Amino acid sequence: MRTYTFAILGVVLLCTSLLCAQPNPNADWLIQASKSKAQVIVSKNGRDIEMNNGLLRRSFRLQPNLVCFDYHNLSNGQQLIRALRPEAKVTIDGSTYAIGGLYGQKEQAYLLTEWLDAASKKDQDFQYQSYAIAELLPYLKWNPKTWAGNLQNPRGKVLSLTFKHTDPKLAKLKIQVHYALYEGLPLVCKWLTIDNESQDQSFKINRVVNEILAMPEEESAVVGKPEQMKKPQGMYIESNYAFNNAMRYSISDQTTHWKIDSSYTSQVNYNYETPCVLEIYPDFAPGIDLQAGDHFESVRSYELLMDSDDRERRGLMVRKMYRCIAPWTTQNPIFMHLVSKNDEEVRKAIDQCKDTGYEALILSFGSHCNMEDTSAANIRRWRSLSDYAHQKNILIGSYSLFSSRKISEEHDVISPLTGKTGGAFFGNAPCMGSVWGLAYLQKLKYFMSQVKFDIFENDGPYPGDRCASTSHPGHQGLDDSQWRQMQLQKGLYRWCNENGIYVNAPDWYFLDGTHKIALGYREVNFSLPRAQQKILNRQNIFDGTWEKTPSMGWGFVPLTAYQGGGAEAVLEPLDQHLRDYEQLMVQYYGAGVQACYRGPRLYDTERTRQKVTEIIAWYKQYRQILNADIIHLRRPDGRDWDGILHAAPQLPQKGFLLLYNPLKVDIQRKIAVPLYYTGLHQSALFKDQTGKSQRLNVDRNYSASLSVSIPAEGYVWYVIE
Repeated sequence: MRTYTFAILGVVLLCTSLLCAQPNPNADWLIQASKSKAQVIVSKNGRDIEMNNGLLRRSFRLQPNLVCFDYHNLSNGQQLIRALRPEAKVTIDGSTYAIGGLYGQKEQAYLLTEWLDAASKKDQDFQYQSYAIAELLPYLKWNPKTWAGNLQNPRGKVLSLTFKHTDPKLAKLKIQVHYALYEGLPLVCKWLTIDNESQDQSFKINRVVNEILAMPEEESAVVGKPEQMKKPQGMYIESNYAFNNAMRYSISDQTTHWKIDSSYTSQVNYNYETPCVLEIYPDFAPGIDLQAGDHFESVRSYELLMDSDDRERRGLMVRKMYRCIAPWTTQNPIFMHLVSKNDEEVRKAIDQCKDTGYEALILSFGSHCNMEDTSAANIRRWRSLSDYAHQKNILIGSYSLFSSRKISEEHDVISPLTGKTGGAFFGNAPCMGSVWGLAYLQKLKYFMSQVKFDIFENDGPYPGDRCASTSHPGHQGLDDSQWRQMQLQKGLYRWCNENGIYVNAPDWYFLDGTHKIALGYREVNFSLPRAQQKILNRQNIFDGTWEKTPSMGWGFVPLTAYQGGGAEAVLEPLDQHLRDYEQLMVQYYGAGVQACYRGPRLYDTERTRQKVTEIIAWYKQYRQILNADIIHLRRPDGRDWDGILHAAPQLPQKGFLLLYNPLKVDIQRKIAVPLYYTGLHQSALFKDQTGKSQRLNVDRNYSASLSVSIPAEGYVWYVIE
């Protein structure tokens, strides 16, 4: 028997980090819900205003101009402000103005509160006028029709700070800086609004920097360029301005900029190039003309304060953030991806979904549904099929492609480099602000509302292509083309949510209404033999759930040939490959991840139907815990066991353990199961799939030692209570 220690699992580092960061599990907000309410407190002397939710504190001095002087992580005591900076910056008609801010701090390595009394304002900056406090309202009016792990909108407080300028040319602009402080996690969301209160004056809004923070550096690098140095890790930042089909936010992000600070003359780097000033803004937006009476809202930046360097803990914090701020991402319907040639195949697939416990049907790419055809005949056809699905309590929807296609010279994106079409992210792509693009959006909305579709799968959504056309009605020119197209794409997804339509889209629009994105995979891998696919799929699950919750990602199971491949790559005939079919379903459903089961049917024999029905029933029985966050145990490598653990301290079932054996022989192992995030810190009851139970003690590394037998090329699972 081989014994696996924490060192082999890599878990010893996790627990060491936990013990340092959170010595008291009862005070860990990832395990015990924080009882502190979000508050905005004005000091008795009226000089300061503080935001505090028990996990973070952010404080502002109000006079002689407003400035943030305190940003404190109350979980670990870290101070995130080393120097004073303006609240924001805006570039208007080519000139840049600070929003708030105080000056005069000589030492930039740290900030003492008593220095504020000597700080002064600049008259050329926008000046603080007033504040307002309100309850946090839902950002998106979502109307869920599917199963969801969280149906509750976030709670908190919103602090709005109003600024005006003394220059008569700018006097009609009202700028507000908004902060949303969330309850239950160390999170602030920040954004700007600009109102043109003039009767006849317009302003060119070239750029809006909605966050500026001079933060402590992460490391001391005497020499080296900014791109070589580690960026501050005390905060995780996301904004709702991300694209490029990377399936990961860090690569899709378009707004996070780490700048050097030459005024910080006591830094270690000889060339003053330490990246220690955070600025949040899109590089190529907004670039709009703000007409008289218009209202502008900037990107929203979400700032989550981190208390650990441990990858698992940081990922859990991000996942909890998403469950809170974007509860629609916890929706997770059980769906089939149908490849159809005619209406009868759709009806048969609906019947099979009903028979096996599936909840939804998506007409996949290559099917015969065309949502751009809004003719009366096509609407009647698909409304009839939609009605049939709804009679069976099955949701239905379809696929539509936007970006990676060529429409025409008139309607495609015009390259700013060549003045011609081509050169877009996908080579050729339509401009969403063109006549065709605007009509595309209207056709989709009309089709889905008329036929009563419940799901929309949008492939190739807007990937950030800038367009130099000056004749497209949806934007004026190059400067505003990215911002305007982004707003159009977001508007479609918000509309879908308000109308109860679930959205799959392979790009990072989660914060504006999409529900699911791909885990991240290489499509041609699905033409490989099934034995390889099983291991690769588990790797995809393992790698794709560090920052995403299970419900935020989809996988892929090709029931029929996809991207080539021979008979050894596909599952059809399903009955002949039932063991592989079963394990692929268990791998995905056991991880809480929906896969695109792409083909013409879910079963071909009664034996297959029974197996599919059995696995779906198993998933529904444990649905809550299987949609809980994943603790990563051992990455699949084909050489030995691999596995994951779901953890949910708030549920009756605190954990769910899944272990796989890729080898051709049975194996016996002793595995240290990390239980810290299950909330079980004394003992835990393990129940295996046969119903056998055993109670195990939890050691001071918060782990339980489990002896387990895993069958050859098989799996085992345990419920942990």
